[in-house]
Amino acid sequence: MKGGNIPLFEVAVIEHPVKKEADKGTQPKLVSGPKPVIAKDDRAAGLAFVMTNGFMKKLDPSRVEVLVRPF
Repeated sequence: MKGGNIPLFEVAVIEHPVKKEADKGTQPKLVSGPKPVIAKDDRAAGLAFVMTNGFMKKLDPSRVEVLVRPF
């Protein structure tokens, strides 16, 4: 954004346990973050973080939650 402020966000990634693990008491695991990301909005921040981090390829997308908040 020329001449304007570009928002800063914090992005974190959490991996949730499968039902069998959750039944045994396994808690969600912080995979990454919170890390600062500059983007035009929260959706762009989450997408930018996911697309630029190779570790995401190793995770099951159905178990992953990407959390984004303004800094």
